[in-house]
Amino acid sequence: MFAPTTFATALLMTIISTICWVSFANTFKVTKNYRFELYYWDYAVGIFLISLVLAFTMGSTGGAGMGFLTNLYAAAPIVLIESAVAGFIFNIANVLLIAGIEIVGLAVAFPISIGIALVEGVVLSYLIQPKGSATFLGLGVAMALVAVILIGKAYGALQTGNQSASRKGVIVCIISGLLMGAWAPFVTKSMTAAQPLTPYTVAVLFTLGALVCCFFFNIYLMKKPLVGAPVSFAGFRGVPLSYRALGLLGGAVWGVGTVFNLVAASLVGVPISYAIGQASPMIAALWGVFAWHEFRGANSRAKMYLVGMFLCYLLALALIAHAYQVS
Repeated sequence: MFAPTTFATALLMTIISTICWVSFANTFKVTKNYRFELYYWDYAVGIFLISLVLAFTMGSTGGAGMGFLTNLYAAAPIVLIESAVAGFIFNIANVLLIAGIEIVGLAVAFPISIGIALVEGVVLSYLIQPKGSATFLGLGVAMALVAVILIGKAYGALQTGNQSASRKGVIVCIISGLLMGAWAPFVTKSMTAAQPLTPYTVAVLFTLGALVCCFFFNIYLMKKPLVGAPVSFAGFRGVPLSYRALGLLGGAVWGVGTVFNLVAASLVGVPISYAIGQASPMIAALWGVFAWHEFRGANSRAKMYLVGMFLCYLLALALIAHAYQVS
């Protein structure tokens, strides 16, 4: 299988994963009046299919470690289950994050959910796989957390009027954050077991777990949505094929990011790759500024928060990278 042999390669892969983890959302943003619950089915299929493609290509060629099928057959059942459970948990967290954004807006949802996930995921993963300097990793996570808060304030400064976050929306975001940070330890255990899974095997089981989760959680939310009226599979009728293709493409983009993050973790460890991967709000802000012009006409306070966010994330990236180099 392909695996990075230098820190520079692993760092590049984690940065690409960060870009992918955010950029997939653009495929939904260009759709009009399309329910996210319907889009999500194609998205979930897309992340599973791309993980299979990468497992049978990058994960089955090269001289580093076992190939995908060999690793899959040799793995203990409990390790396979742990990877699938991680995907199941992620799927619930991801859907709740989108619902939280719709209820209270990006300014509130992202700082709460991603902030909680960042700290929880890194801490729990590090307890299982203490790889890298705890001091520099902790400082990097702290700076990333400050950056998440600043991007929330930047979006908040764009809002007009007195908009208050509902209690329901805040609770949804807190639950999303706790679950989003909870899947990383399961992946860490799978990759550090006595008979560890390769990153590609983990990705296949992870995305399979996310797809299976849709048949439970997504169907439930279609009947009892947190936002909007109930929706059924009949909603697919009349949907342009381009929308279905965008769902698959969005899943493929996110799936590439996940595989790259896990592959990088095989060298630098899950805590470091996960921490860098959670720089997603910075990339989201870049899309917002340059593609969707969300900060057009922003006041000086919003721009100040935005600049501060970028500086904090760059510092966080440097600290986390140094955490590996001094380990």
